[in-house]
Amino acid sequence: MTLLQVKSLSHSFGGLKAVQGVSLSIQAGSLTALIGPNGAGKTTLFSLMSGFIKPDAGDIFFKGQAITGLAAFQCARLGLTRTFQIVQPFAAQTVRENICVGAYLNHPHREDAMQLAEKVASQVGLSGVLDQASAQLTVAGRKRLELARALATEPKLLLLDEVLAGLNPFEIQEMIPVIRGLVSAGVTVLMIEHVMQAVMSLAEYVWVLSQGQLIFEGTPANVSKDNKVIEAYLGQGMAQRMAQSVQGSEP
Repeated sequence: MTLLQVKSLSHSFGGLKAVQGVSLSIQAGSLTALIGPNGAGKTTLFSLMSGFIKPDAGDIFFKGQAITGLAAFQCARLGLTRTFQIVQPFAAQTVRENICVGAYLNHPHREDAMQLAEKVASQVGLSGVLDQASAQLTVAGRKRLELARALATEPKLLLLDEVLAGLNPFEIQEMIPVIRGLVSAGVTVLMIEHVMQAVMSLAEYVWVLSQGQLIFEGTPANVSKDNKVIEAYLGQGMAQRMAQSVQGSEP
C-alpha cells in the first residue's frame, strides 16, 4: 500500500530552486533513504512533506488523503512526523519531560503521556536516563532523544533527517538496530543520510537528489553503478567501496 505520494513538488527561495518537480512514493512498512550532496534540497523536501513549508507547485497525498498545504501539527496528527538534523531538546527539562512534548499531541492527560514516554524511551535505549536533565546527554543521547520525541507522536511515517550525523562508528552501529526496530514496530521510515554504511545496511530503496531534482531511484546496490550519482555525489572512491561492500555481503 502506498502511504505517501509526492507529485511534481517544487519550491523556491527567491531565485533558488530548492526542489524542482520531485515525484516519489513511499510504501507502507518500508525503510527507504533519500541521499545527495549538501544543498541538494533534501531537508527542504522533508519540510514540504511534513507541513513546515508550503510548496509552490505539486501535490502531496498521505494515506490517500490530499495534505498539500496542511500545517505541521495537522500532518503530525495524521501520522506524518519528522526529526531535525540539529537537535534542540528543552535543556532544563528531563528526558522524560522532553519525550512527553511529543506524547501530548495525542495524549493530553499527563499520566498517559508519561506512560507513553517510558515506552518510547525503552524503544530507543533511554530508559536509564529518563529523569536526567536533557542538557547532560551526550551527542548520541540527544540524537536518541530527538528520535524519541518524534516517536511519541505515534507516527505512521517517520522522516529521519540525518539521525546518525555526528556519531562515531561505534555509536552508528548501536543506532542501526534501533532504526531497523522502528519498522518492525510498524513505523514506515524515510531517512536522509550521508553515512553510506547505514544506507547500504538499512535501506530497501534509495532516491538521490541533486540540485533540487531526482537523478536516480533504485536499490542501494545499484546506486554505486550509476554514473550520474557518482559524478554528482559519491565520487569514484566511494562508489568502489560501496560496490565492494555489496560483493562482500553476497554468499
